[in-house]
Amino acid sequence: MAIIETRDLVFEYIRRDEEGNVEGITRAVDDVSLSVKQGEFIAILGHNGSGKSTLAKHINAILYPTEGTVWVDGMDTSDDESLWEIRQRAGMVFQNPDNQIIGQVVEEDVGFGPENLGVPTKEIWERVEESLKAVGMYEFRKYSPNKLSGGQKQRVSIAGVIAMHPKCIVLDEPTAMLDPSGRREVIRAARALNDVEEITVILITHYMEEIIYADRVFVMDKGKVAMEGTPREIFSHVEKLQSLRLDVPQVTMLSHELKKSGLPLPDGILTTQELVEALGL
Repeated sequence: MAIIETRDLVFEYIRRDEEGNVEGITRAVDDVSLSVKQGEFIAILGHNGSGKSTLAKHINAILYPTEGTVWVDGMDTSDDESLWEIRQRAGMVFQNPDNQIIGQVVEEDVGFGPENLGVPTKEIWERVEESLKAVGMYEFRKYSPNKLSGGQKQRVSIAGVIAMHPKCIVLDEPTAMLDPSGRREVIRAARALNDVEEITVILITHYMEEIIYADRVFVMDKGKVAMEGTPREIFSHVEKLQSLRLDVPQVTMLSHELKKSGLPLPDGILTTQELVEALGL
């Protein structure tokens, strides 16, 4: 059974000018149908304005469909009575960790969600410990979040969601405000959650290097799913990705150019090691 499913999903919003007059209607998500199985690592890719973050906010019932349906673990997100449970099943991590961290001490912040759920105190501390260990932040449990780097803060945000014991975590461009080191930390934590904890991960991003370990990739453009496949399948279409205003990993681009120049290389090379082996070096 799918943990997340959208069918014919449409989301429209009204555009207004500075005086508040209606200028028109924008269709941010346009007839999107997709299905995510429990335990998958899914990446949703697209340039700014492609609709990927709008789609993500439907999974957590922050937005409701204009048309179509979204199900989270079999529950319709339009059903107000299921809202609390939906947000427990599908946790969300946003771009800016400072907007999500509210505690003065790391462990207090991570325990905030379970406390709101009415979880007994002893279990809260057990959840805090397991969640911080899952993202490699247990040794910082007594720190003030203000003393942490951007990547560390984002990992604390993820731990706060894990402590709610979700089946699925939606990461909405979680590395957009981070440096390369912070980005690697967060993606490594997301992969570990998927591999070790078997939590379904939906990663929204426009960084191509972050999606190479995903099980499946959906590429969005103008509110629609423009491409779908494994990372290797997606990266085998360099020109198509460029036409969608997306970059490709440097090693993939290099392999593509070498193949065009006559070298017998396979499509969709994802890592430097793969290129080295394909070149027989």
